[in-house]
Amino acid sequence: MATKLVAALIALVLVSALPDLARRRDFGWFRAWSARLGGIGGPLRIALAVLLPALLCALLMLGLQHALFGLGGLAFALLVLLYTLGPRELEPDIDAVLHAPDLPQREAAAQALRPDESSPLLAFDAPSLVEATVLSALKRRFGVLFWFFLLGPAGALLYRLAQLAAAPDDALDEAARGFARRAAAALDWIPAHLMALAMALAADFDAVVRAWRAWHAEAGRSPWEFECGFLGAIARAGVDADVVAGDGYAHDTHDPLGELEDARHLLLRVLVVWLAVVAVIVLAGWFA
Repeated sequence: MATKLVAALIALVLVSALPDLARRRDFGWFRAWSARLGGIGGPLRIALAVLLPALLCALLMLGLQHALFGLGGLAFALLVLLYTLGPRELEPDIDAVLHAPDLPQREAAAQALRPDESSPLLAFDAPSLVEATVLSALKRRFGVLFWFFLLGPAGALLYRLAQLAAAPDDALDEAARGFARRAAAALDWIPAHLMALAMALAADFDAVVRAWRAWHAEAGRSPWEFECGFLGAIARAGVDADVVAGDGYAHDTHDPLGELEDARHLLLRVLVVWLAVVAVIVLAGWFA
């Protein structure tokens, strides 16, 4: 776990200092590999497309983890994490909205915050921006980090490939598309709840809990569905509570730019909580 924490810290610093790293993330090989499985239909095609590269990654990590006194494993873990974060860094996309000179350019820049590029255009209002930013943070960063901490580099690659497999693809049959979407949603479910818990600790606990309960109390919600929409509702509640308390950057809860800035700082606090918890686990392992 200590190696994973060090790799995560280095990766987060690098992607912040060198946003151009995103250009190195080319998953064309995965699309070509998935296309070669065209003779296989249904969930089996998705399982093979995602699990075999993740298994190969796990075997490579197993062979390298003790090489050069552990530096080989650290370097490999760092490279995989840098590759699977993203596909773009969130902060430059937020800055593009905040620093755009006029409303049309802000609205255009805001589309990069959508968690799914195939989703409808994003409305330029505070709730929509906050929800999209938090869901994008889940898919670009926190989902990858969770599975990296849990399963190592193979977990990070598994998560990223599952998200890619769930993207709209006319070459997939309906059974394969449905399985891919359910698998991606399932991999999001646990990190989304851990993000919600961290938001409760980093923002207004009562407001976050009320938002979580209200979302699940809505008609049609099922505890058996891997839905992460609650994350947007919780984030809006936490950001709005900061604004009302005078702790935020927005002057009111309807200010899109101010609430977007608050959402960024809330996500930073969530990241700090996550890293602090992992650090405590590492220290507990050392002193156990």
